[in-house]
This record gives sequence, C-alpha cells and structure tokens, in this order.
Amino acid sequence: MTKAGFRRSVPKSGLLLVMVLTIAAGATGQDVLTVPFNLERDKVIIPTSVNGSRPLKLILDTGMGFDGVYLFHKSALGLIDTTGAIEVRVPGAGGGEPSTATMIETGRLGFGEVSVTGQRVLVSHSPHTQSFPTDGVIGWNLFGHYVVEIDYDRQRILLRDTAYVPTDSSWARVPVEMRRNLPFFDLTVEVTSGEVVPMRVYIDLASSDALELLVSPAQKFTMPDNLEEGYLATGLSGDIHGQTGRSERARIGEFEVHDIPTVFAPAAVRSKQEGADGILGNAFVRRFNIIFDYPHSSLWIRPNKTFDLPF
Repeated sequence: MTKAGFRRSVPKSGLLLVMVLTIAAGATGQDVLTVPFNLERDKVIIPTSVNGSRPLKLILDTGMGFDGVYLFHKSALGLIDTTGAIEVRVPGAGGGEPSTATMIETGRLGFGEVSVTGQRVLVSHSPHTQSFPTDGVIGWNLFGHYVVEIDYDRQRILLRDTAYVPTDSSWARVPVEMRRNLPFFDLTVEVTSGEVVPMRVYIDLASSDALELLVSPAQKFTMPDNLEEGYLATGLSGDIHGQTGRSERARIGEFEVHDIPTVFAPAAVRSKQEGADGILGNAFVRRFNIIFDYPHSSLWIRPNKTFDLPF
C-alpha cells in the first residue's frame, strides 16, 4: 500500500487466485470478469465481502502489494477467526512509527464476479485509521493477476487474461517500470510558468489528490509562490502536513492537463518510494479510462467524458 507500505508476496494465494478466477471464467463462458465500483471522495470504492460479511467499502489501491485486504477498523476483528493470527507491523505515510495489525491468511473475499479463498486479512490497530470513513483497501487481487481496465464512464472494472493487449487505436500506451509492484512512468510537469521538468512518478489510486510533488533536497522543480500551509492527509503512521497550490500543466503520453491542484509534501513523510519525484492521485487519473497492463509494462489511457472539465 502506498498509504500503508506493508508488502510480502504470497505465492500460495496468488496461485489460488489465478486458479479460482480461471475456473469462474470458464464456468460462465466469459472472457472478462466485471467488478462494479463507486466513486466517493475521488476514490474508487469496491464493495467487498470478507468471510461472507455485508459488502465493505474498500478503496482500490495501486500500492497494495499483496493478495488480501487491509481493514481500517478494529471492529473488523469480528469478521475473522483469530485462532493462529499473528501481529505485524505496518509502515505507511506519516511521520510516526509503523502501526500494528492482526493478520490471518485464511480469509475469503468476494467482489463483483470474483470469489477467492486463502487470502490475507489484516485488521488495523492504528489509532489513525479508526475514524476513516471507508473500511479498508484492496489492490493486488486485481492488479497482480489480470490486465485491469478501469472504465470511469460506466463505473466498472474489467479483468482480462494477462495475455490481453488492446487493439483499439483510441488507446495510447504509456510505458511503465514496475518497482515494488508499483507502476513508475515519465510525466512532464510545468509547475511554474516556463519551467518544464521531466519527472518520474507513480500512481496512487488511494490518493484523492490530483498531483502530489515530493519536496526534498533533490527535487527537480521550483516551488511556486502563494502556497498555503496546512494539513494534507492522514496515513497509517500519522498526519502529513505540507503546502497546496497549483501547477500550470502536466503531460502524460500524448495528453496534456492544465491548471492542476498540486500538493507539495515532504518526501520523507509522504512517500517511501526511492527515486519518485511525485505521485498521480485519482483526481488526475479519473479523467482517463485506463488499463493497467503490468505483464506488458504498460498503461493504456484515453480521455473520458470528464477530461475537459476544470478541476
């Protein structure tokens, strides 16, 4: 997770996920599995059941690097069998120490047309997450096993086999480099007028911001004038403070976006990703329908009906 950076690969549940999804697709004669979602506070929310629970509101998080879910509220302990559970430390955004969570590896998840077992379920003990308005995050169950198309116009996610490559010429390819299960790519940003800077950024769908630039001694951009100081967000390790303003424009692939609300956050507090200059959040990404094609080191984007709307 980019807001919560706990990561370990789970070959057992990864193989199980692929097997279950393949069986589901074969049984229904489908080539595509569909997962509906809602947009809330500029986040993609996937209704997900855990061990047969009512649908929980889980944020789709590109930084969630393992199969399973991370649940924010301690009341979710009632959804799991804690026999054999272990406690783990979960680092994340914020200036404090890593938080603690209870973890099992026998969870059962259901979202859209997908049902999987043998999944990690982490329940947060962090005081910072207990008041979060959503229930948790999910990510690698989708991004780690399929080519994932997010259709913001229809509010649905399409899961396709990893061999799939779009043939429709309306899709534009953006090459990506995978680092710790995150897609890094080039973005050209003009923060202040006349200063056009190439940057290396990654997507954090768990962020409601449009553009976050990381402030450090190695930053490539000049800070603009007339910034506002203040609270930005709360991560698993505490609050994040910084500055807010706007950038003149940004170019991703062949597309330009103008007058972008921009957060300027201390790199050491906001992001644990070495070599990152910035982060694209969902307020920027949702202007495109987008395909996350990790097997072919690609993002595929095309503007949707919100592309020309001002922020």
